Amino acid sequence: MGSEGPSPVTVHVTGFKKFHGVAENPTETIVSNLKDYMKKRGMPKGLILGSCSILDTAGQGALVPLYQTLQAALSGGDSESSNSRRVVWVHFGVNSGATMFAIENQAFNEATFRCPDEMGWKPQKVPIVPADGAISRTRETSLPVEEMTKVLAKMGYEVMVSDDAGRFVCNYVYYHSLRFAEQNGVKSLFVHVPLFLTIDEETQMQFAASLLELIATLY
Repeated sequence: MGSEGPSPVTVHVTGFKKFHGVAENPTETIVSNLKDYMKKRGMPKGLILGSCSILDTAGQGALVPLYQTLQAALSGGDSESSNSRRVVWVHFGVNSGATMFAIENQAFNEATFRCPDEMGWKPQKVPIVPADGAISRTRETSLPVEEMTKVLAKMGYEVMVSDDAGRFVCNYVYYHSLRFAEQNGVKSLFVHVPLFLTIDEETQMQFAASLLELIATLY
């Protein structure tokens, strides 16, 4: 049937609600406003912005909604994306001590929470997925993180590659998402952003939009 080049890339995005010490999570603002922002900016050809979800800042207690969110993207009404499987998950999380954006290359199979999550869970040296084996096990994204970071840096963004997403909720969600992506033939990426006090909201919105546009061209 007359296919005109590759099918569009559908990107689904998540952010987090507030958590200890961060009353206003910038990722909740970014993800909540992303659809309107991208519409005003002009959605590039080849990119479909799918769901924009805000997750509870919790590990085990938030797993059911996380998997419902991940699964919905594959079995949802967007038959085009579910058939072609050109689907990418982009998860945004905040690092309140950061001075730049960090694109996370991998996640560890370890939950060691420095403080209880928003549901009161505080695991220590627990495997996130026991069936995957030891807490030293890692899963890597299949997206070209180094290349993406170089392109974004050339655009003027303060951005770096990171090989350590911590052992808190961000890493927990990323590990599950990478595992899900591998099992379902899709892709997953996690990006840490600083507070708006460090990099202002408009710049962070521009960065998020640039990142999604870049993913669509590099898939």
